[in-house]
Amino acid sequence: MRRIVEAVSVGDYQAAAAELDPHVEIDDTDIPESTGGDSFLEWIARWDESWESWRIEGIELLPGSPGKAVALFTMIAKGKGSGVELRRQDALVGEFRNGKAVKLGYYNDQAQALEAAGLAQ
Repeated sequence: MRRIVEAVSVGDYQAAAAELDPHVEIDDTDIPESTGGDSFLEWIARWDESWESWRIEGIELLPGSPGKAVALFTMIAKGKGSGVELRRQDALVGEFRNGKAVKLGYYNDQAQALEAAGLAQ
């Protein structure tokens, strides 16, 4: 999870994709999910198209239930055209098998992400 999130945070999407299973499933309520070899790159491209700029800060990584990990962070995005800045507490939950992510779930609510990772508070 650390390699995926750190690569995405610096815009190295190919390095992040190298950490994914070829049949990875992406689950994001904001962007329609897709599955398969290019799903991650398609997902991130759709995200990039929606914003003038974006970055993540304050990354905290936690182990979840067996085979899962969660990354908590602050998402800061600037609206394309509007220039309005969005700042929210987002998360990414990964399910891993044989050292590769087989599923990534993106959450706009960190409590939901913690629950999905088996870390409900």
